[in-house]
Amino acid sequence: MKTAIIPSICVEPALLDEVERALEQNESLASFVETAVRREIQQWQAQAGWLQQGLAATRHNSAAAGISAEVVIARLEAKLAAARQRK
Repeated sequence: MKTAIIPSICVEPALLDEVERALEQNESLASFVETAVRREIQQWQAQAGWLQQGLAATRHNSAAAGISAEVVIARLEAKLAAARQRK
């Protein structure tokens, strides 16, 4: 498999110093950056998956439940009134 190069980026010297201090023994800056990029991609993919699951659940629940907004609001108002009476 051929390898590719991630483009260089310009950063403030202070950030570069922080990164270099964070490196583990025998860890290169290149391996640190590669690990960070991979981790960020995995997090992005996980978030996209959770979003898709949430949207699918919302579509399923709204289609299956069929409760109107008016009914939900009425129920919430009834709960609020009961809570106020208990005080």
